[in-house]
Amino acid sequence: MADYPRPPRLEWTDKKIEITFAGELIAQAASAWRVMETFHPPSYYLDPTAFRPDVLRPGSPRGSFCEWKGRARYWTIAASGRLAPDAGWSYPDPTPGFADIANCVAVYAGQMGRCTAADEVVTPQPGGFYGGWITAELVGPFKGGPGTDYW
Repeated sequence: MADYPRPPRLEWTDKKIEITFAGELIAQAASAWRVMETFHPPSYYLDPTAFRPDVLRPGSPRGSFCEWKGRARYWTIAASGRLAPDAGWSYPDPTPGFADIANCVAVYAGQMGRCTAADEVVTPQPGGFYGGWITAELVGPFKGGPGTDYW
């Protein structure tokens, strides 16, 4: 969202978060961290214990670097014999301003079956790089679609 900060802000939310993949509820949390950044819907970061124990699979060779949060590692999500490679990410050693999300996991809503925040089904942020979750109270434009690379 245009009125979100840059650099981004980390904030705690009491929104209930649920994530379904392959027809199974794979994660559920009564609250989560969310990252708020200009022209981005929030990304929600859940404690790894919010995920079923058999769902997160480490070992992806993919990595990325965020100037604000640090180096990310990626996770494959597994359920009902299906895999979603690189569908989740975390920051094992984030920068000091984002230390609270160390090892918490965020997911790309577009690769899951259904993601909800406070019981509202979210819409994935456009594009394949950013992982924000769009809810009804958010008004775009949002980074990630065609022509938004340099916002």
